[in-house]
Amino acid sequence: MNYTLHQLQVFLKITQTQSITKAAEELYLTQPAVSIQLKNLQDQFEIPLTEVVGRKLFITDFGIEIAEAAEKILNEVYAINYKTMAHKGKLTGRLKISVVSTGKYVMPYFLSDFITRNEGIELMMDVTNRAKVIESLEKNEVDFSLVSVLPDNLKVENIELLRNKLFLVANTKTKFAKKIYDKNIFEELPLIYREQGSGTRLVMERFIEENKLPVRKKMELTSNEAVKQAVIAGLGCSIMPLIGIKNELLHGDLQIIPVKNFPITSVWNLVWMKNKSFSPVAAAFLKYINEQKEAIVHERFEWFEKF
Repeated sequence: MNYTLHQLQVFLKITQTQSITKAAEELYLTQPAVSIQLKNLQDQFEIPLTEVVGRKLFITDFGIEIAEAAEKILNEVYAINYKTMAHKGKLTGRLKISVVSTGKYVMPYFLSDFITRNEGIELMMDVTNRAKVIESLEKNEVDFSLVSVLPDNLKVENIELLRNKLFLVANTKTKFAKKIYDKNIFEELPLIYREQGSGTRLVMERFIEENKLPVRKKMELTSNEAVKQAVIAGLGCSIMPLIGIKNELLHGDLQIIPVKNFPITSVWNLVWMKNKSFSPVAAAFLKYINEQKEAIVHERFEWFEKF
């Protein structure tokens, strides 16, 4: 057997993503490079690691066993690297964070300097919908989570990072008078929703219910980016977080429709389970956030306050 650590790393990522394309994206490799590494690993086993049915990639039972072994091997390698750096006096280890999908426009700015200063830290950030973020938090799979709505059923502690503002938006082909509309405008506009489990969807539905808005649901899409593109294409309007539409507003692809009682506001919170035992890396990151969050907000999100 002559398999390499790189082959094991690539194969493990393929099993986690169930896709060569997604694995390539997350590893910052080309798709052909990932396919070659998979083939080179497969050539060392007589039993298939994967199979393709239709166009979908599946991991065989044998492949799952190899992936589990690969994860153990790689974890031991990471541990050796961390111990080496620790002996040099460097902060080392993994920082695990789960982030709601629109939080990808927020969290990197609170991480970049910290990760740059501490090269021994490996960041694992999972971007998904709110339901899965809360699940990972509850199962203690992560150090921190970023949410815009605090979970009702968990005992958590939190730090407020940034205000979250949601506006009613449309593409720029439709002309709106420069005035403040009342809630009756929703009778005229087909509204595009995020999927169930989305934090944006939750905030939006609570606001609609509290204000008895006469909405017409047009469709439901599974990501903020998909909703954005649908609105730009003219398939409807939506209530969207400002944080994710900055470029589209500046480039004239989207416009904010002024409506009474808007924007809807919530808060981006960094949360963790109450009484959680922090690793040295997690404790250092929490200290960094407490000390630097105001400076980060001022430097990175000054534009945000203009809306």
